[in-house]
Amino acid sequence: MSKSATKTYIAGFTLIELLLVIAIIAILAALLLPALARAKQRAQAVICLNNTKQLLLGWHLYAEDHDDGLPYNLGMAGSSFRTNLNWVNNVMTWDLSPDNTNTATIAGASLGPYVSGATTIYHCPSDQALSAIQRAANWSGRIRSYSMNAMVGNAGNFSTNGVNINNPNYRQFFKLAQIPHPSDIFVFLDEHPDSIDDGYFLNKAAQITYGNYVRPVWLHLPASYHNNSAAFSFADGHASFHHWLKSSTIYPPTPNAANLPIQIPATPADEQADFDWILAHMSIEN
Repeated sequence: MSKSATKTYIAGFTLIELLLVIAIIAILAALLLPALARAKQRAQAVICLNNTKQLLLGWHLYAEDHDDGLPYNLGMAGSSFRTNLNWVNNVMTWDLSPDNTNTATIAGASLGPYVSGATTIYHCPSDQALSAIQRAANWSGRIRSYSMNAMVGNAGNFSTNGVNINNPNYRQFFKLAQIPHPSDIFVFLDEHPDSIDDGYFLNKAAQITYGNYVRPVWLHLPASYHNNSAAFSFADGHASFHHWLKSSTIYPPTPNAANLPIQIPATPADEQADFDWILAHMSIEN
């Protein structure tokens, strides 16, 4: 008596079911990836703000060791002059200068020992600005994203007579005790990569004729890495973000994007609101 053959069937996905699963995964990825990107941006912002607080702590420790005197803040851009007497000893550029990558230029400068020689705190993780030749050289980034308020600290020859010749109508603070309202005066900020150069952040009531108006100009520009905001740390010890209101303040962090100096438009009437905020928190009028 013959036995009939038994067929065995193996369960599996149909093509329709497989395509449905792929579509669901794609939808979930589309929903989750922007949320993950935003979380990464928030984490980078927290690190950046903490960096400015760590630099400020070192700044305070320096003052304690120097009879309340503040670290040197020297303008070095456009010259070969370098000195470890300054809070940093480098000038950021878009070429292949070792100033852009040599961490000894910050660890060995005057503020370095007061932040335990840490160099990563000088760089904002959101700052990935590089020029074409720097990318071609396989650089991952430049080493510094922060600058110091030019009106805070000894500016060397610029302030020999007790007044900063770059901004003579505003007070230069040489000692911590000279700052009348420390919660209002910022010390460190993340600066736009186009103007960061020597870390000497300067703006003043500089004016130029602009049509029928006399207008201020941005000489140096704050960064806007964090949702159109910049991180600031203030002389009293606190740090916070400040959000920029005007498009004339916000430029992409790419080489020569800002085309400084920037003439602030005459209209609308509040177009210089960001500039005025910076001036009000740099110093006080003499």
